[in-house]
Formats: sequence, structure tokens, C-alpha cells
Amino acid sequence: MDELEQFRQETRAWLEANCPASMRVPMKTEDEVCWGGRHFEFSSDDQRLWLQRMGEKGWTVPDWPVQYGGGGLDRKRVKILHEEMRNLGCRSPLSSLGILLLAPAMLKYASEEQKLEHLPKIARGEIRWCQGYSEPGSGSDLASLSTSAVDMGDHYLVNGAKIWTSYGDKADWIFCLVRTDPDAPKHEGISFLLFDMESEGVSTAPIRLISGASPFCQTFFDNVKVPKANLVGELNKGWTIAKHLLQHERSSAASLGATAPGSRKQSLQEMAVDAIGMKDGKLDDPIFRQKLARFHVREQAFTLTMQRVGDEMKAGADPGPASSLLKYYGSETNKERRELMIAAGGLDALGWEGEEFEEGRLARSWLRSKANSIEGGTSEIQLNIIAKRVLGLPQAD
Repeated sequence: MDELEQFRQETRAWLEANCPASMRVPMKTEDEVCWGGRHFEFSSDDQRLWLQRMGEKGWTVPDWPVQYGGGGLDRKRVKILHEEMRNLGCRSPLSSLGILLLAPAMLKYASEEQKLEHLPKIARGEIRWCQGYSEPGSGSDLASLSTSAVDMGDHYLVNGAKIWTSYGDKADWIFCLVRTDPDAPKHEGISFLLFDMESEGVSTAPIRLISGASPFCQTFFDNVKVPKANLVGELNKGWTIAKHLLQHERSSAASLGATAPGSRKQSLQEMAVDAIGMKDGKLDDPIFRQKLARFHVREQAFTLTMQRVGDEMKAGADPGPASSLLKYYGSETNKERRELMIAAGGLDALGWEGEEFEEGRLARSWLRSKANSIEGGTSEIQLNIIAKRVLGLPQAD
């Protein structure tokens, strides 16, 4: 038997034996997402068991080296694992900013001691991370950040504030950009620190969005002591790490616009059929039918592009400036999807409360999608990067 086929059969058998039945059905709400962490409350014993089994197998991060908590699989086997999980309907055992954002930077820039300390805990879902990048006065111009870290001999003393800290009130640790040399040019003098959110002097305040709920917080640092061992990479060279992490963040954010089987209880096409009806085997609204067909073509092209870039990254390629292209297109695609869902649903799609409107699921997700073109780097910034780095267009004087 071919080695890959044997791996497929063994993988299928393991998943069938170890994935609980309740973890093989689509999630109905975000409350069923497993984030892990010191204080995470599992929605069920099955959710806890599924994370534990996948973590012990190393399959929460199957392409990571074994010594860091991964499965040590090559990209062909990772692809097979994901295919078999989809075939069986297995939920992702763990959603983690540590996996999506921090780990790629740690694998490239962290010391061996730091990798062994933090990566296995990320892989097993033991520590939940948040990102300390944007500040009230430093968003798109991130390099102008002012949160300071002063050298106090055996530790740094951190003061300042971050904003749009996703799940900052639930995270255990934060990876944070700080200014360690106030006299250096703004892209220099920045360092990359890791520290515990339970450190004395750290506090958070939730930020409510127009959708009625929000994962975002403003995070404050008041004389927070951070051990020097928590500095990743070189002192004052954190901007290099920040750029590498942003490339992965934008690639991850792009997935908002990609097709995600099982992530919605009803597809856009099914919604349109229910709301508009069929005539002669076609959607009974020629204008909306054209919009829907055009959207599906673009969505499928984007999904295939995401898969290609994903394969290249698993093979060791850096996403580079192309991550800006994916982030821009992903944001716009997701916004267009939500617009079409609202259009298909009509007035009922605007319902805000009550079981008949699923507590405003459609309206709230439509409003929330407006932020996609701001978070992770605005669409305008992404277009500038595409023009300069991808297309090589001349800069305006």
C-alpha cells in the first residue's frame, strides 16, 4: 500500500475512534468555539476531550516540529489530515491567536528556550494569547506607537495603552510592541515583548461595537514589570518581527472571505431561494441572480487562491506583500457576502432581537463585517502596499 494512502486510512480510523459525535456537527454560535487557556470554560466534556486528544497527538498544529508540541507532519500528510477531518465533519479542536499569529514569529525569531517554554502550551491550548499592537494614536501608522518599556536592570518597566486588543479580557498572555529607544527613528527603537496578563499593573476595558457585542478591549499598562528573558529577538529590532507577524495576520484575516463549509447554518444561495423563490428552475429575480452568480465566481477564485498560497506557506514560503492582496480581497468579499445575505433576506434580515430573528444574527454580522476593511490594516493601506510592493508602481512625489 502507498505510504500516503496508508496514512489516510490510519488517520481516518483514528479520527473515527477519537472525535466525539458532538464534535462532528457544525457549530451554531461562537460560544461553541474552543479557545483554550487557563480560565476557558468548555461548553461540554466532549469539547475538552477533543482538544486533549488532538493536543496529545500534536494535531492542533500538525505541521509544527514534535519538540514544540506539533505533529511533525509534512504538507502532504497535513493536507490529508484536514481532508479527513472535513469528510468526517470534525470541528477544529482549537482556535488560537497564538497559533495563527504569534507562533510563526516565534518559530523564526525566538530563542530555543522561548520556543520550548511557550509553543507546547500554545499547541495544547493551555495558554490563550492576545495581541498588543494598535494604540489610540497609532493604528495604520503603527510604527508611531508610544507604549514604553524602560530598562530597569533585570526587567523592563512597561507603561502605555493598546486598543482593539481582541479578547484581551480573556487572554492569559500578550505579545506586545513597545518602544525601547525613544530617540530612534519611529521604525527603529521598537521591541517585541511577551508578558502575563495577570501581571500587576495590567487592566482591560471592553469596547462595544455597533453590532451589540465585541471581542475588543482597550488594555492599559501601569508600571508593569516584564522580565528581560521575555524579549523576543534583538532589542530595538522588533519592527522586523512585527512585519513578519502582520503578513501572517493579513493572510489569516483574508480567510474571512473564503468559503468555509459548515460555518453557516444556511448558505447564501439557500437563503435567496427561501426569500425570493424559484421560477422555471431559476431564482425568481434576474438582477439578484446575476449578482449572486458574479459573487460565487469571485468567491471560488479567491478560495482557490487562498488554497494555493496556503500550500506555498506550508512548503516554507513567506506570504510577503501578497498577504495584503489576500487581506484586501478577503475583507471586501466577506462584506459583499453579508450585503447579499441582507438583500436576500429583506426586512426579516434586519430583525435585531427574538428567536425568530436568531437574536439578530444576520443584522449583527452585517454590521460587524464593516470593520473587516479597517482591522488588521485598512483597505487603503493594503492597496498602497499592493501598488508599491506587488505591482511596482512609481510613488507619488
